[in-house]
Amino acid sequence: MAFRILLSDSGESFDCREGQNVLAAMEGLGRRGIPAGCRGGGCGICRVQVLAGGAYRTLKMSRAQVSVEDEAAGIALACKLLPSGDLVLRSLGRKVSMSD
Repeated sequence: MAFRILLSDSGESFDCREGQNVLAAMEGLGRRGIPAGCRGGGCGICRVQVLAGGAYRTLKMSRAQVSVEDEAAGIALACKLLPSGDLVLRSLGRKVSMSD
């Protein structure tokens, strides 16, 4: 089963399989709507906010990047975000420059 992920910033959408994280699904399709960094839940570059849909779970994320309050507001790291339904996301991460 796949779920539709819509990025509100760009209007871009893609499918994410059950059990797959949102960042891996996006990158696997050659999309670039969410900035990516370490892909392990520590750097915070792929921060997103779930705006609609609400059906998801997250794996362990660095509290330095996503506080308990952030998580309660629907903020997560895309590399640790596993949808259980269609989601609308807004990217909050910073763009990475070549000097980073």
